[in-house]
Amino acid sequence: MLQAAEIQQRFRHVQQTINQAEEACRNDQAIPNEIRDCIQKLARESSRAQGVMQSNDQSDIVQCIDDLEAIGDEAKRVCRTAQPSPQVQSMVMRVHDELSDFKHQLH
Repeated sequence: MLQAAEIQQRFRHVQQTINQAEEACRNDQAIPNEIRDCIQKLARESSRAQGVMQSNDQSDIVQCIDDLEAIGDEAKRVCRTAQPSPQVQSMVMRVHDELSDFKHQLH
């Protein structure tokens, strides 16, 4: 199990990755709306999750990361069918992988 400082550090890294994906979406006018929606949802939820991460409540933190990872799963599924640009697809996969790895470290 990760320590509180490690959880904070991992979460900041996940947020940075989500922010980069959000930026890639803003820069790609041809991005399918489904992917844009997933990334925006991840950005909103990660902002909301900030308070949960500060709480140091392990079960809330795990649930929060599980929820974020489920949105990342959805974004990955949409990428398979929507065929976004390689840059956007790469960012979505990075976000998904970061969330998945974080989730597995928490469990």
